[in-house]
Amino acid sequence: MKFLVDENLSPQIATAFQGDFPGSTHVHWVGLGSAPDDEIWRYARDQEFTIVTRDADYHERSLFSGFPPKVIWIRIGNATTADIEAALRSHRDAIRQLEADPGLAVLVI
Repeated sequence: MKFLVDENLSPQIATAFQGDFPGSTHVHWVGLGSAPDDEIWRYARDQEFTIVTRDADYHERSLFSGFPPKVIWIRIGNATTADIEAALRSHRDAIRQLEADPGLAVLVI
C-alpha cells in the first residue's frame, strides 16, 4: 500500500510514512494540487494508491463508484499534523487490514 495524501493534509504525512508505506506521495508532488476530486480518484486508482483525506467526498464516492482506490478518511477535528501522524500510526494494524481485505473500501480514523 502507498498513500496519496490529499491537499487538505500536510505533505509531511506522505514523508512520515515512507518507511511503512514506500511510494507514498502528496497530490501537489504529482501535479494534482487543486485538481478536481474525480481526477485525483482516477489517478489513485490507476497508480494503485490509497487516498488519505479529511474530505467526506471520497468516502461518498467509494459508496457510489466502488473501489479501488481505497480511502483512509481522517475525521479528527482540529488536529495538528503530528496528531494525524500519531493517529495513523496507532491504526497501523487496521490500515494493513484495509490493504489485505478485498472487501474493505474505507477506513475511518
